[in-house]
Amino acid sequence: MRLFTTEQIRGLDAYTIEHEPISSVDLMERASGAMTDWILRNVANGADKGIVVVCGNGNNGGDGLVIARRLKMCGLRVDVLMVDKDGRMSPDCEVNLKRYEEKFSKVLGAVDFNDYDIIVDAMFGSGLNRPLGGLYADMADRINASGKLVVAVDIPSGLYGDDNSNNPFEHIVKAHHTLTLQFPKLAFMMPESEAYTGEVHILPIGISEDGIAQTATPYYFTEKSDLPALPRRGKFSHKGTYGHALMVGGGVGKAGAVFLASKACLRSGAGLLTVYAPMAVESALQVSLPEAMCIPCDDEKTLATAPDVGRYDAVGVGCGLGTDEKTAEALSELLERVEKPMVIDADALNIMANRKNLIEKIPSGSVLTPHPKEWERICGVSLKNRMAQIDAARNFCLKYKQNLILKGAYSAVVTSDGSVHFNTTGNPGMATAGSGDVLCGVVLGLLSQGMAGDEAAVLAAYLHGLAGDKAAETHGEVSLMAGDIAECLCQAFLDF
Repeated sequence: MRLFTTEQIRGLDAYTIEHEPISSVDLMERASGAMTDWILRNVANGADKGIVVVCGNGNNGGDGLVIARRLKMCGLRVDVLMVDKDGRMSPDCEVNLKRYEEKFSKVLGAVDFNDYDIIVDAMFGSGLNRPLGGLYADMADRINASGKLVVAVDIPSGLYGDDNSNNPFEHIVKAHHTLTLQFPKLAFMMPESEAYTGEVHILPIGISEDGIAQTATPYYFTEKSDLPALPRRGKFSHKGTYGHALMVGGGVGKAGAVFLASKACLRSGAGLLTVYAPMAVESALQVSLPEAMCIPCDDEKTLATAPDVGRYDAVGVGCGLGTDEKTAEALSELLERVEKPMVIDADALNIMANRKNLIEKIPSGSVLTPHPKEWERICGVSLKNRMAQIDAARNFCLKYKQNLILKGAYSAVVTSDGSVHFNTTGNPGMATAGSGDVLCGVVLGLLSQGMAGDEAAVLAAYLHGLAGDKAAETHGEVSLMAGDIAECLCQAFLDF
């Protein structure tokens, strides 16, 4: 699914109106009908006391008026509260106010929320670009203090549709459900929006497919149908057919990281895997993962030297690596030697944050897998501003021809052409130690089989999240461990 800015979405609405053709008020009727149907199917049974639809004077308020009219026609007790009853209205809002009042009672200028079970927030849509003030700020605060179930129309009032970095977050409706139309908003991909959107439901409303195809965007919402195919496995293939991966990491005290990554690499289809780790780690690794080969480095506890890399199809580095001076020098030496694609994670990224010159040595088409704090160290952009971090990742990937998975909910997979693919799998239980190591291993397994870095990054993020979802079905989110994710990769690949 392609994602668009709020300005582009307005353009797509206009394109649909012109080319379907359909009037703007009839498109509003269709969109509001989809939201009404959702309310009837999912929450209306709990509205014994009734529903109040809180409307502004723009098109979002027009949507709310249509929803109220349709719900009343279904026999529900519904009232409409117009926040600024005497204010200037958009033409479509005015049309629907007239339709509502001709069929039912006048809209209200004040209500007691205790008289209702559900509040539908239809004050402002995604085009808002300044904080709520005055009557609307007071109303947002009242809604949030009501304790009632809140359903937002398209977007919670007060939240900007794209970038909220300049939003003070003082008066924003906190919805339990957000009924967004046709596309998720870019803002919904950002962690700061979670407190306001609740559960997001994407409702198709028949926006022109031609218009969508003709509108350029770097943003995508990854669905299963968008994913690249796995390398085909032939009847007469052998282990060498699927690549030989090298995993570098695993300092003493962090051996588990390289073990998790290595197991995930093999679970992801690599034909052969060699692990380069300190001598003290070798015996434990051989017992824990006998399918992997192991080459010990010369140092007992740290990675102080770089391995030979000529025979490997892809190289992973960083999991449990450590950041001391000897290891940093070994990483520099490794980067000088490697010509095949790499996956770079964890401490390798932390070393690069202090040695920016190493970034230029990364082979093009590689994959970096930072969590937001690691990315902050590299690019200098605060993790509090996710959109700015994504913009920095786009610039980075375009400049260095690399790919990057900025981890988190809706992990942003940024590819070498500047595209951003928001991942749609995964759950909060994956916020646990070692989860990122498993992702690193999945990327390495796919790279070793010959997948291009951009395709490997998108597919790895999806499969890693899907494995986490499978693991949560068995273990629950609270008890989920990274090892469970690695174990469930087989289920993810079967489902894929």
